[in-house]
Amino acid sequence: MSNRQRSSWKRLLRQRRANRVTSMAHVEASRQASSTIFLIMRRMRAPLITLIVILSVSVVGLSLIPGVDGEGRRAFISLFQAFYFMSFTAATIGFSELPWPFTAGQRLWVIFSIYLSVIGWAYALGSLLSLIQDKSLRHALAMGHFTRKVARMRTPFLLLAGYGRAGELLVKDFDALGQQVVVIDTSQDRIDALDVASFRADVPGLVGDAANPYYLRASGLDHPCCTGVLALTGDDETNLAVTMAAVLTRPDVPVISRTISRATAERMQAFDTVTVVNPFDRFGDHLRLALNAASCYRLLVWLEAGPGAKVPELVQPPVDGHWVVCGYGRFGREVTADLRDAGLDVVVVDGADDVDPAPGLVVGDASDPDILASARVASAVGLMAATDNDTYNLSILASAKRLNPGMFLAARQNRQTSAALFEAIEVDSLMVPNEVIAHEVYAQISTPLLWRFIQEMPGRGDGCASDLVERLMDNCGTRLPSLWRISLQPGEAPALLHWLAEGDVTLGDLLRSPEDRDQQLKVVPLMLLRGDQAMLAPRSSTVLARGDQLLCAGHVAERRELHATLQDDSVAAYVIVNERLPSTWVWRALFGRRR
Repeated sequence: MSNRQRSSWKRLLRQRRANRVTSMAHVEASRQASSTIFLIMRRMRAPLITLIVILSVSVVGLSLIPGVDGEGRRAFISLFQAFYFMSFTAATIGFSELPWPFTAGQRLWVIFSIYLSVIGWAYALGSLLSLIQDKSLRHALAMGHFTRKVARMRTPFLLLAGYGRAGELLVKDFDALGQQVVVIDTSQDRIDALDVASFRADVPGLVGDAANPYYLRASGLDHPCCTGVLALTGDDETNLAVTMAAVLTRPDVPVISRTISRATAERMQAFDTVTVVNPFDRFGDHLRLALNAASCYRLLVWLEAGPGAKVPELVQPPVDGHWVVCGYGRFGREVTADLRDAGLDVVVVDGADDVDPAPGLVVGDASDPDILASARVASAVGLMAATDNDTYNLSILASAKRLNPGMFLAARQNRQTSAALFEAIEVDSLMVPNEVIAHEVYAQISTPLLWRFIQEMPGRGDGCASDLVERLMDNCGTRLPSLWRISLQPGEAPALLHWLAEGDVTLGDLLRSPEDRDQQLKVVPLMLLRGDQAMLAPRSSTVLARGDQLLCAGHVAERRELHATLQDDSVAAYVIVNERLPSTWVWRALFGRRR
């Protein structure tokens, strides 16, 4: 079998699988609708039967009671006439007695039927109101609406499990990029917050346990437009269950999962398509980078914060002297190990009775000035408040500032509501786990080359990072501009193919302004990727080749002008070789014939 036939078969199989998955999504939506109707009928069965029995008894009784016709003879009304009369009587319409005036016995029976039907309708309406407030029905209706909405999606979307602070930040950033997201969370309040949030696009949300594969499938895991799964709940076991279900069900879809346990991280990393985000490990990497290369840390934090973020201040933690780490849990152990790896002396303070023994450990309340004094805080150059209690961390910071006002203060913030307090106490470095997770996930998904740049940047030296920060500020201001990727391929840069083949295009030529080629666009090239070779901060004299990829930073207007150079032959000719070509195909044909 030839390669072309093999590719055709693969495309056919993928199409069949996509059609099958879409069909399954529609079947699931239909099943949800049927289950909702069944639930309504089951809960309203007794009231409906009661109404039917009351109507039947009233109709039969009225047809059996003799009356008098228009000629004074004894007569009975038919079942249809009795049903017609009792129907408009029960509906409170009340036309008149028919087909002739009723006798006293008939009227007495009608009175009895009216009161009986009032009791039946009161019972039915009460049951209906109770059903409307029933959680099972509301969940079934929401589930049916959600599955239908997901089944109708035709654009690529990400499946987000866990809408905490990290999920909220990511949905906001992805919505600004035009990336669709589907959310599943166990909290009804968090899902309700999606409806009142000011997002550009509709974000479907489902209340359910993400560890249950049924809810994952209902959220679109099997949908052909699902391009990634983010397991960002606050429970490691749930994240592990989501990871395993996603990998086993859709091995072709990348998964990013959150955890703070090394054992859980190892179990997740057993799958090749899974990327594990540990905020404690990530902050440890940031801390080591800040100690060894402050400008690299500054650039990394700025790029991960997303477009619109203000350039952070240059933070240089002290590297001469000893540090005090308050709290020896998972995060405290990570910080202590990173500081000691950097060659610093560390004193650990922890008040737990069952704390693991460690070199330089001081057991006691870290907010007690006497305990801090025994940890030599007065002569320390830095302190990290690393417990999982924000109130305790703030007390530690306040006590440490009184003993040593000039020391470097770092802290862990656990709750978003404590942000104003940490800002008021003026912490030099703040670790917020949810923000660390959101920034890293955003860097990996938003722009394909950004994560590669972040991984390569620390190895290129602090001077390179400092130069890039200055160039970004000079060209784009103190707010981070948009980041985007340029691929010099026929689909994205058709106007450059001829010039690239001849080796006439340099990076400086590409970044000339289409309005005036003597002016440079305010676009900062962060990285050039050629094959597997990455070049950070490429020079203007770098000769470009077909297949190169560029990671650029700049404002939207600059991006549009650069896009014109990539797409328009006349613009490319002017920018690269200063040659004016006709812009329409008619003039191009005449111009080419004349030449």
